Amino acid sequence: MAYQQGYGQPPYGQPPPQGYGQPSYPPQHGQYAPPPQGHYPPPQHPPPSQGGYYQQPPGPPPQQGQYPPPQGQYPPPQGQYPPPSGGHYPPQGGHQTPYGQPPPPQQPYGAPPPGQYSSPPPQPYGQPSPVPPGHYAAPPPGPGAPYGAPPVQPTPPSLGYGPPQIIQWDGAPDAQALRGAMKGFGTDEKTLIHVLSTKDPLQIDTIRAAFNRNFKRNLVEDIKKETSGWFEAGLVQLARGPLLADVHNLYEAMSGPGTKEVVLNDILLGRSNADMKAIKGAFQQTFGRSLESMVRGDLSMKTERHFMIVLAANRAEDSVPVDPRKTDEDVMQLYQATEAKMGTDEILVCQIMSSRNNDQLRAIAHAYKQKFRRDLEDVIKSEFSGHMKDALLFQLREAVDKYMHAANLLEESMAGMGTKDHLLVARTIRYHWDRNHLANVKAAYQQRYRRSLASRISGETSGDYKKLLLACIGE
Repeated sequence: MAYQQGYGQPPYGQPPPQGYGQPSYPPQHGQYAPPPQGHYPPPQHPPPSQGGYYQQPPGPPPQQGQYPPPQGQYPPPQGQYPPPSGGHYPPQGGHQTPYGQPPPPQQPYGAPPPGQYSSPPPQPYGQPSPVPPGHYAAPPPGPGAPYGAPPVQPTPPSLGYGPPQIIQWDGAPDAQALRGAMKGFGTDEKTLIHVLSTKDPLQIDTIRAAFNRNFKRNLVEDIKKETSGWFEAGLVQLARGPLLADVHNLYEAMSGPGTKEVVLNDILLGRSNADMKAIKGAFQQTFGRSLESMVRGDLSMKTERHFMIVLAANRAEDSVPVDPRKTDEDVMQLYQATEAKMGTDEILVCQIMSSRNNDQLRAIAHAYKQKFRRDLEDVIKSEFSGHMKDALLFQLREAVDKYMHAANLLEESMAGMGTKDHLLVARTIRYHWDRNHLANVKAAYQQRYRRSLASRISGETSGDYKKLLLACIGE
């Protein structure tokens, strides 16, 4: 079974296939249901070869007009990816159930628990959806929100991007182990890999603080003195944690001659407002200048304006439901700004792509294909060029299927003549911080390229560098 894109199938007016991961159409009353992000792999394919995964037993097929419930959820491979010591932390940035934990109790639709989104949580396989068939929590036609609807909840920051936290976990033993691995003659690379690759962002912050407090030394600087090459680069990014790694990678991408535009795309596009604000604040604090001013100095003309829209952090929050009327308006505006005229209104396209949430963008992409019989991705490829084209395609692909997009980005960093090591290190470690996301990325890679991500990385790297990246993906 070929990989199905997140939009364009099946057409309106046909009954939905019962295969996994397909959207149910047609929506009733002209409402758009955004095609779901793919969970990998579909039941027609075996699970990735790493082992340790399981598939839930099949249940009754979903009813007409409902989303097919997820199948084949992936816990971490047994014995390969130890959970953080000292307990789990609340998931941030979406409806994600921690590995090994049962799903949260089902809540009545319209009455989400405090701090959760207005859209209902995913349902176990075989359970009826709390959303009426054909609806996607979208407001009915007419101004204003439905009576009694909960207010829009801001998307919480990703783990490691929120305010500093004191956790009930002692980082001193790991700090001591790291110090012992680098003290004296020689370096214990195995200990460095094991300690740093198995911790979550909050634990990394705790270890770094304990290292400084107990030994009056800087962990990152010690790693730089004791290691070298891409092995050093990977350890440093782990020791900094996701936020500081992003900040330093941005600075290095814009320092010196030229700009690594692909790094700006990787870090800044598709981010939540909370994460974007955290990145801007940490950049200002670390380097004493605003991220906006540095981006302006490295980009130009309309691409600069595109990234200023992105940096403004005014995206619709993830909890904002799909608005069918707004979807139709956006589709027509995109058409009139591109195919319907000579020349292209680039800024209008950038504004739409940078200010809608992923659900809305998926609905837009699907509706555009239905209305004009052309993929929105093909329109962007034909109407744009250079960095702006790459940035818009990144935003679209991230919205349509973020797992397959991540898998393709990893492959791009290894394909062709030579390995783009700076991208492979940064992308592998960035996905490593969210283990649920990583499990889906690995399965998407297996489906798309018919081999495991671990085998691909093994063929492109060697030595301690290879061991580090494999440890980061739980191998």
